[in-house]
Amino acid sequence: MLIDGVFSGGGMKGIGLVGAYQVLEEKGYRFKRVAGTSAGAILACFIAAGFTSKEIEELMVNQNFQALLDPRKTVIPVPFMKWLNLYWGLGLYQGKALENWFLEKLAKKGVYTFSDIAPGTLKLVASDLTNGKMLVLPDDLVKYGLSPDKFLVSRALRMSCGIPFFFEPVRLKVSSGDTIVVDGGVLSNFPMWIFDNGQKERPVVGLKLSGSSEEIEPRKIKNGLNLFEALFSTMKNAHDDRYISRKIEKNVIFIPVDEYSATQFDLSDEMKADLLLKGRKSATQFLKTW
Repeated sequence: MLIDGVFSGGGMKGIGLVGAYQVLEEKGYRFKRVAGTSAGAILACFIAAGFTSKEIEELMVNQNFQALLDPRKTVIPVPFMKWLNLYWGLGLYQGKALENWFLEKLAKKGVYTFSDIAPGTLKLVASDLTNGKMLVLPDDLVKYGLSPDKFLVSRALRMSCGIPFFFEPVRLKVSSGDTIVVDGGVLSNFPMWIFDNGQKERPVVGLKLSGSSEEIEPRKIKNGLNLFEALFSTMKNAHDDRYISRKIEKNVIFIPVDEYSATQFDLSDEMKADLLLKGRKSATQFLKTW
């Protein structure tokens, strides 16, 4: 059965999405069009490139993600320099190693630019902070005078995955100057609206890295870090939560992984296996009534 898929952001918790995708694939569902933000964008790209769920699992399980964290080299190797990098570079890590990883993996399937993917089958969400608007890639590239057919998918994916302050933002060079682009989750962490916009062609299934609205526990805010986390979480979910009505909720696989952090790049093999299992369990339960 052909369906369309929309996958939420969630950083390292995104391994749970792979588990859910495995179950859907095993039950005979195939994605015709896919869309996603951040971690969900990674899954969307790999599916659009032709990876099977087993191949994606192997990519995620075998990768040492800490090796993809690339701070800028400094002349003075002291911890304080890390915060200077954050101030001047706008992020703790460059994100070049992450982008190169995307490029290397997609190249295995012969995917480099958006011309290597069937038109209209892949959409990624990013956030243009310079102009204060959401980007849907590759659709919106023409507005910046850029050709989607020549634009690297790995670059677009890096834009969608640019967790603010954690990774340096992507500087999109256009005629008017640099445009600062960060994680799509800032404006839409779960873009179910992309395929449910009056142009719905087939059933749309969403994979969301959280419990349903009734299952989410109230946040405990006791310090400045808790406040920042709560603030960012509220911002990135506000747009989508208003859109996800009861009618749409029945088409969403909720994967409760709140005990993990989006920036937990040091996940152990056991943690990765647990995330996969949570995704599998959630999808299996969902298909019993869908």
